[in-house]
Amino acid sequence: MAQNNLSKNLSLLRRVSGLSQEKAAEAVGVTRQALAKWESGETTPDILHSDALAELYGVSLDDLLHFDQRPGNIPPPPRGKHVFGVVQMGDRGQIVIPKRARELFGLNRGDTLVVLGDTNPGTAGIALVPAQLLTGLLDLANQRQQDAENAGEKEDEP
Repeated sequence: MAQNNLSKNLSLLRRVSGLSQEKAAEAVGVTRQALAKWESGETTPDILHSDALAELYGVSLDDLLHFDQRPGNIPPPPRGKHVFGVVQMGDRGQIVIPKRARELFGLNRGDTLVVLGDTNPGTAGIALVPAQLLTGLLDLANQRQQDAENAGEKEDEP
């Protein structure tokens, strides 16, 4: 299964990156034929070439090898970004956050999340952010504003 994911991911990432097989092969120091065999699943790249390919496409080595494109032919996400799967919204708008996402971000039952949204074309989407992160940022911004105001008062003193 990992080899099947690898070949699919190599092919899709190269196309998404706008590279020809020749350019991608040149970038990692192999022949076009070697890259074509990797993309077809006929052979697999060694670890050093796999690492070079992950670097070329800006994805983690783990995602290059294991990311499963189902459903929707979605390429592996850039390094540091995650695709946790697909969820369906219930009748009242509820969703279940996948276990892997909850574990990675330390989310537990009862945690408060802030729902953010962007309606601009091309960037439209919804994000969930732990409330303590936003309150921490607001506290920091308020502290900096108070520090700036206090510094301004000291300059006004004779």
